[in-house]
Amino acid sequence: MITRSQVKAAQARAAELLQVAGIVLSAEEREQLEVASFGLNDLEAQGLQLVTYVNTDRYCAKELVLFPGQTCPEHKHPAVGDLPGKMETFRCRAGKVLLYVEGEQTDIIEATLPPRSRSHYTVFHEIVLLPGQQHTIPPETLHWFQAGSEGAVVSEFSSTSRDEFDIFTDPNIQRMPVIIED
Repeated sequence: MITRSQVKAAQARAAELLQVAGIVLSAEEREQLEVASFGLNDLEAQGLQLVTYVNTDRYCAKELVLFPGQTCPEHKHPAVGDLPGKMETFRCRAGKVLLYVEGEQTDIIEATLPPRSRSHYTVFHEIVLLPGQQHTIPPETLHWFQAGSEGAVVSEFSSTSRDEFDIFTDPNIQRMPVIIED
């Protein structure tokens, strides 16, 4: 669970990081910034803030915001019925993104695994993205990512997003967590 005041504080912080990156949001977009705490009650370590510009049956565009050291947990985008899983391209706009995907394991990774979920991270092929760099993740590919010490802003361009069907390696994750009043 996450409280309404925690959501508001995270939205304000994310809007500030977007502004520093030169990304302008409308008042409505700032208010609708999604705060994904994944039901882990540890937003600083594992979470993600995002703005969805468009999500149709053909394509999707989002801005992803990570606070310093914040990790989006390991997951994949599966096929849904006859529809293929989501293919997404991450383009770093600000900060540093440590992206981990399936493939040959990097000997020494730069990221710090979140202590409470360490055993649920299984892929360690490291790709470092700096501003202006991008990487495309195929459907059905396990991946996770973490911001560097200054946080990060990532533009995501993808096929249709069906977040509610994402498969996380941590069974404790709730993709659509409950927000409680405080």
